[in-house]
Amino acid sequence: MEKQTITIYDVAREAAVSMATVSRVVNGNPNVKPATRKKVLEVIDRLDYRPNAVARGLASKKTTTVGVIIPDVTNVYFSSLARGIDDVASMYKYNIILANSDGNPQKEAQVLNTLLAKQVDGIIFMGNNLTDELRVQFTRSKTPIVLAGSVDAKNEVESVHVDYVAAVEEAVADLINHGNKRVAFITGPMSDPINGEYRLKGYKNVLAKHGIEYDPDLVFETDYSYRAGEVLWPALASAKATAAFVGDDELACGVLNGAKDAGVKVPAEFEIITSNNSKLTEIVRPQLSSITQPLYDIGAVSMRFLTKMMNKEDMSSDEKTIELPYGYIKRASTK
Repeated sequence: MEKQTITIYDVAREAAVSMATVSRVVNGNPNVKPATRKKVLEVIDRLDYRPNAVARGLASKKTTTVGVIIPDVTNVYFSSLARGIDDVASMYKYNIILANSDGNPQKEAQVLNTLLAKQVDGIIFMGNNLTDELRVQFTRSKTPIVLAGSVDAKNEVESVHVDYVAAVEEAVADLINHGNKRVAFITGPMSDPINGEYRLKGYKNVLAKHGIEYDPDLVFETDYSYRAGEVLWPALASAKATAAFVGDDELACGVLNGAKDAGVKVPAEFEIITSNNSKLTEIVRPQLSSITQPLYDIGAVSMRFLTKMMNKEDMSSDEKTIELPYGYIKRASTK
């Protein structure tokens, strides 16, 4: 037998109160007598009533849901960001719809449309590359959108991130100061502005500052995956690299193990610095030196930023981008 949907009307009739009273109890409004509240809650419990979020959304023109587009839900970097988003969303009583896009531009557009069709009040986008198609969709939808841990090179969409240029400069300068003249730059797709514009700029800046000529043979564009890093050693060896800056922790673990499998001593013969300081950096041996990003905070601040936009709170005009501080932690993969 199909379960009958219990409505607020049923609860009100059963508890012998008005629907407004039931609504106040459900929404935690204090203006209800304790005895009445107890009676209504008992009926809610007995009838197993669950407020219909869709109906509430139609009445208020708000669904109190936020869509979060994540390129790879299994990557520790993105899951740490998502944790920060979720905690702040709960605080402001928003529900999260998490959508995995596989970092694929076609799927990102498809996922975005699905979320917009669900009438979400706002969207947090964690993809690294804002394609022109996505920009058009963002503009057309008029739904507030914040980029978490991503950068908009055109500065049109609100974003929360660290200073990727300065972070890479600091990391690569440390490798050069250890006497490395051949520092490899290993990262994900260059079509992502974080890699192709910001990180690469930091890498080139610091080489120029130390009078080292930029060599494209030392730049490796690959997938953000352990396997991609693991198979990279022969190419790094033929490029005569003695150190590497790596744009993702899982990728860095692959580079480390690939080097060690080839009999290379880390850090004595090859040094590695990675980017996200996720728990992976401490799981491997030697532990990985890393740029540190406040991943949880980037997620949390992105969500708070979005609540301000959704509620049309006053925001200063220069608040398009929020830059959080990064750090650098030395471990055993560097000298």
